[in-house]
Amino acid sequence: MYYSYGEIEINHLKKRDKKMAAAIERLGMIVRPLSPDLFAALIRNIVDQQISVKAALTVNTRLVALLGAVTPMAIAAAPIEAIQGCGMTMKKAGYIKGAAEAALDGSLDLSALSQLPDNEVITQLSSLNGVGVWTAEMLLISSLSRPNVLSWGDLAIRRGMINLYRHKTLPRERFEKYRRRYAPYGTTASLYLWALSHEEIE
Repeated sequence: MYYSYGEIEINHLKKRDKKMAAAIERLGMIVRPLSPDLFAALIRNIVDQQISVKAALTVNTRLVALLGAVTPMAIAAAPIEAIQGCGMTMKKAGYIKGAAEAALDGSLDLSALSQLPDNEVITQLSSLNGVGVWTAEMLLISSLSRPNVLSWGDLAIRRGMINLYRHKTLPRERFEKYRRRYAPYGTTASLYLWALSHEEIE
């Protein structure tokens, strides 16, 4: 499964911003995989924090091998030492156990999240230990396919903006101006800004 966007989103962004229009023309359609299992994606995001992509892949593979399936029940049943033994700190293992407990006791109602507005999803997810606003925003995109997510906390998105508009700095006010310009299709803009963040600007 991939994030779905098309002519409506592209035409809106092109009409609102000439530089974004040129980037869209040059880059074409961008494929962004989705992770529809919100709980498994949440755990993967906790694992991935502050480690390299290669290390994250190794740890997540071990975790799946330990649990069979990344579910609240499976995590609750596993000793915290076994989770830590997959290659993470005890603190991070505690965050994972905490997320599973919240899902099981109902303090985090995963099935209800899909019905909530973006800001309430962010509030609920970021109330968990080890989950910040950025992680919640990434889950809005990758698991809930929300159309208007542009994350100030994402360094790559900010770097993509700096590259696209040739800015030396990007104050929050300027970022918010672009957010308003891209709305209500900030997520599609995010896809292009991520791609632009990797480019070397001469």
